[in-house]
Amino acid sequence: MFSKKKLSIFLLLIGTNCASFAQKSISLFNGKDLTGWHADVPGRDKNPDTAASFIVREGKLVSMGDPRGHLITDASYKDYRLDVEYRFAGKPGNCGVLVHASTPRVLYKMFPKSLEVQMQHKDAGDFWCIGEDITVPNMEERRGPKAEWSTDKKNGRRIKNLTDNSEKPLGEWNTMRIECLKDKVRVWVNGTLVNDGYNCTVTGGQIALQAEGSEVEFRKLELKPIKKLSK
Repeated sequence: MFSKKKLSIFLLLIGTNCASFAQKSISLFNGKDLTGWHADVPGRDKNPDTAASFIVREGKLVSMGDPRGHLITDASYKDYRLDVEYRFAGKPGNCGVLVHASTPRVLYKMFPKSLEVQMQHKDAGDFWCIGEDITVPNMEERRGPKAEWSTDKKNGRRIKNLTDNSEKPLGEWNTMRIECLKDKVRVWVNGTLVNDGYNCTVTGGQIALQAEGSEVEFRKLELKPIKKLSK
């Protein structure tokens, strides 16, 4: 039996270890296979033998661009910093990181309910609302007339980033940092703050990568729990 003093020390050590463990970074990609992820590619429903949209090649996670769909984490997350390193492997084009993803195929029978952080060439850091919403400063300037705002239509879902000059030349690796804390989502591209949103309608969920027409390589997808946003 523990004495009260020993029990207090034991519980303190447990609490310290748990707190320390909770602050450790984890890699969402092990460099070998897609363990911890699952693909949702509508085109494979009728053609299951279609080539994979997401593969591992030379230690990198690769979105092949087609067939179009999403690679989604099995687990859900909240209050985190996600550091991503990516580059367009061939021609520049479209891709994205979806945070707070939940219900699959709510938009165009393809996109899961989420908030997309855009990676499209020259538009990295835009927000796209997919069944969820978020607020930024200068909302009408960056999203258009309020009457046209939407979360489920073609127009009114895009919230432009703060700068289009943050991406590196094609072929070079870009870094993207996404911080999600409570109802806030902030995005940096190559160290530049490019979007800063609040009042997000969701505060947690799965993380997804897109296959949306262009081949993109990922060499880092690192997640760390946070209690405050970076400056």
